[in-house]
Amino acid sequence: MSVINSILNNHLGPPLKKLLLKLGSKDYYQCLPKKDLRPPVTCMVSDVGMSMFTLDVADEMGVPAVALQTCSGCGMMGYLQHRQLLDKGIIPLKDSSYLTNGYLDKTIDWIPSLKGIRLKDMPSSIRTTDPNDKMMNYMISSEHKALNSQAIIINTFDALEQDVLKDLSSISPNIYPIGPLNLLVDHIVPKDENNRPIGPSPKEDVDYIQWLDSNEPNSVLYEEIKERGLLTSWCDQEKVLGHPSIGGFVTHCGWNSMIESISNGVPMICCPFFAEQGTNSWYCCTHLGIGVSMSEAAKRDDVERVVKELMEEENGKEMMKKKAMEWRQLAKEATMSPHGSSYVNLENVVNDILLSN
Repeated sequence: MSVINSILNNHLGPPLKKLLLKLGSKDYYQCLPKKDLRPPVTCMVSDVGMSMFTLDVADEMGVPAVALQTCSGCGMMGYLQHRQLLDKGIIPLKDSSYLTNGYLDKTIDWIPSLKGIRLKDMPSSIRTTDPNDKMMNYMISSEHKALNSQAIIINTFDALEQDVLKDLSSISPNIYPIGPLNLLVDHIVPKDENNRPIGPSPKEDVDYIQWLDSNEPNSVLYEEIKERGLLTSWCDQEKVLGHPSIGGFVTHCGWNSMIESISNGVPMICCPFFAEQGTNSWYCCTHLGIGVSMSEAAKRDDVERVVKELMEEENGKEMMKKKAMEWRQLAKEATMSPHGSSYVNLENVVNDILLSN
């Protein structure tokens, strides 16, 4: 919430414009040593959440700009329904009792690609009794502002959210799925010391990788700790999810974590907390077939049940794992071939929009 207040209250457009002018100034470049010289700003990629000021500045400066949607397609679709939910009188909630009296079990019936989704599965910004709620109105404004950008690039791929992306294309034709970004980066960006990911050096992650090496394939639940696990202060999540010993992932359903899990063929225990995480969880469990839902209020017996379902029972250990591996293969096909859908979409955005000047 503090970030949103900062964006709303601090008028960030003028400082951004000043920075762009500075970066494009000959006087600024003349005072830099040669080793620090960089080309002036010729394009902008802005988070959708910042689009209320970044896109206006880019337009004023004549700089091509695209909006980066870091949530899923289904999450984006959820946010774009807020205005219609308001118009239909479904939100804001009449009072706080509506959070627990079963009202959130109401089905939303006008989104073909999210058939069967309930209010409780929609982004948590709808759970307000205040029509002037800052979070809800901020999400409405930023998402609809982004629709006016030259393109919205989104960290998903065609096969994963095909029906959702089709519905989104009827709202805006300028949506380009270019994910999974982690696979695209691995394929496009050279692997050398200058491009090493943020975090400890490879030598520092030896302990947890050696521990994973000591376990049987598909036997470790990522996040499991105590006497049967390993607790570490930091780990390279992609490297862990890609290890053959990992059989499942307990996740709060942030989209970056989920798309990394999908990229590595790892089924999930979904325990969403806020924002569009509940939407991601619903989609993973009901549409993708690679998730088991667990409430944040789960008791010990509930946790045991979902862990056994994912790691020991046929539905999880065999069927979900098989499905997860199928999604992994489709993710690779989308990103790691010059003919892959995400690879082609990225090239189109770069050549047709960002380099248009």
